[in-house]
Amino acid sequence: MNKTRITTSIPEQNRTIDTYYQFQSQIYDLTRWSFLFGRNQLVDALPFQPSATFSVLEVGCGTGYNLKRLARRFPNAQLAGMDLSPEMLAIARKNTAPYQNRISLQQSPYGATPIQSQPDVILFSYALTMINPQWEQLIQQAGQDLAPGGYIAVTDFHNSRFSWFREHMSNHHVRMDGHILPVLQDHFQPDLQITQPAYLGVWDYFLFIGKK
Repeated sequence: MNKTRITTSIPEQNRTIDTYYQFQSQIYDLTRWSFLFGRNQLVDALPFQPSATFSVLEVGCGTGYNLKRLARRFPNAQLAGMDLSPEMLAIARKNTAPYQNRISLQQSPYGATPIQSQPDVILFSYALTMINPQWEQLIQQAGQDLAPGGYIAVTDFHNSRFSWFREHMSNHHVRMDGHILPVLQDHFQPDLQITQPAYLGVWDYFLFIGKK
């Protein structure tokens, strides 16, 4: 695999996402539980015993929801989160304060600078569908950054048969046309792959855990 670091930067997109979350960060945890399905299931499905010692990097960690759950489930894990939004990270610091000795947070776009060590897991939770057009580059970057035998863990929107809903999600910077899962399958050996309907099939979401 090519080890050249991906340095593609989309400043305009980064600014758009940052601006979007300046307001959304204030209501994120109050509202997102109703449609960000699969997050708890993904954490619980990681192929490690609760007592295991390993490291996780979450790209687009938001308010720290997944990091907090990871810290509770895996008390020996070292955790890191990365996000573009300072407002989201400020909330994440509060939410993960009891575990601050095991959780580090960084405001940065993933792939812009080398990470300090190879994590055993790189997690994307409802992030890749918002990272356009370089989402595929970030999947490739994760393959380069993971420790040998490491895992990528992803849950995200998959698709909708309703054009009105896809357009609605596009207005919230989400691309939803089944584009991510095939690329994950091409780059990683699937360990877990689930596609499930939400709200009687208005849209589908997926969970994927794949080995490097």
